[in-house]
Amino acid sequence: MRKLSLFAGLLLLLATACNKDDNTTSLVVRLTDSPGDYESVYVDIQSVQVHVSEGEQVEDWITLDSNPGIYDLLELTNGVETVIANDQSLPTGHYSQLRLILGTENSVVIDSVEYPLTVPSGAESGLKLHIHADLTEGITYSILLDFDAAKSVHKQGINDSYILRPVIKTITEAVDGAISGTVVPDSLNVAVFALIGDDTISTSYAVEGNGSFFLGGLADGDYMVTFDPGELSGFKGDTIENVTVTVGDVTDVGETALVQ
Repeated sequence: MRKLSLFAGLLLLLATACNKDDNTTSLVVRLTDSPGDYESVYVDIQSVQVHVSEGEQVEDWITLDSNPGIYDLLELTNGVETVIANDQSLPTGHYSQLRLILGTENSVVIDSVEYPLTVPSGAESGLKLHIHADLTEGITYSILLDFDAAKSVHKQGINDSYILRPVIKTITEAVDGAISGTVVPDSLNVAVFALIGDDTISTSYAVEGNGSFFLGGLADGDYMVTFDPGELSGFKGDTIENVTVTVGDVTDVGETALVQ
């Protein structure tokens, strides 16, 4: 049975891409565990799925870019987490549920002996969790699945038979913010930068034809946004000071008109 080597800390690889696709959002799904009275609890995660609901209208399930494998939950305690899915292009909207598709290689280790863990329905229909999160265009979100191994593993009868009834708490939060706007003349292909202190955190190019730009992957703070149309354009650059970014929001700076 193949078991994944887990990260010794939070692996959250956020895409700090400068441009974005319209009406899309990014989502990272992480896994952690509360301590349990076992040596190991192996959970076979095959895929992670979510779906968007608009009122009573439920769309199809979306399979995320998952990291399938067998995870030892007891290696994910005391603040240790690992990424089990990371999808950078999802439709925006209200996400009501997350579903874990589990395989058959689930087991628990007690006194150095490994016993199979029976999952009543996880392998067929998936383990459904409620998340109820509104995912905004251009923002990256994180869903933390806090697996409680101690409450999830149950011994059946007098034989050494164990069943897995997962107890999982879900925590959804935005992990970055963004800046958007437009530049005119819209015929220019302008380089746009977000700077904080001495660091350039994000860069973008105003889209030729409509002049729009998007600077993503930003933490809370006050940024300086600069516009560089290039020396050969015949236009002067410009700067906007003190643009406040809040995690979970897109700050729209409106239209910036460059002059010759």
